[in-house]
Amino acid sequence: MTKQNTTKRLAEIAVLGAIIVLMSFTPLGYLKIGPLSITFLTIPVAIGAIVLGASGGLILGTIFGLTSFAQCFGMDAFGTLLFGVNPLFTAILCILPRAAMGYLTGLCFELLKKTEIKQTFAYAISAFLASALNTVLFVSALLLLFRNSEPVIENLGDSVIKIIGVLVTTNSLVEAVAATVLVTIIAKAVMEAVEKRRK
Repeated sequence: MTKQNTTKRLAEIAVLGAIIVLMSFTPLGYLKIGPLSITFLTIPVAIGAIVLGASGGLILGTIFGLTSFAQCFGMDAFGTLLFGVNPLFTAILCILPRAAMGYLTGLCFELLKKTEIKQTFAYAISAFLASALNTVLFVSALLLLFRNSEPVIENLGDSVIKIIGVLVTTNSLVEAVAATVLVTIIAKAVMEAVEKRRK
């Protein structure tokens, strides 16, 4: 990668990272329903993972995770509850699943490009995967790290099935639809612009 390409790549990561930060602290990033939050921050992460690859997705996912952790300082009721129970586990819960989501989304798109699948479908599949991974990895980490915490269990339900039901059915459908539609449209436009610039 040339110095010019590296500079462009860093600039693109910086722009998407700034969008994530902006969305995180405005109503654009979260739709709050009771103690839970539906997040749309998977959208810029997925776009970055598709356009910039797995490493770009990893960086942007980490930024998403850091802003999510910042919400735990009084800005999000559920995050504040988790932080009060165990700050270290809360940091791990907020950051690692989001970083992994960004990386795996980029990896998925890179693999799909090598197949015969139409590129538009590759965008849609990757976008849907980003949202699904965000939900699955977060819920899995939550159950692993906080399964013995009474305040958390009481806040979500009295059984693992109820907890999964609250987190998955409430959040995942809206997130998945929004991510799949918007990421497919935006990523396609961005990739076309990038390809034209390279010619």
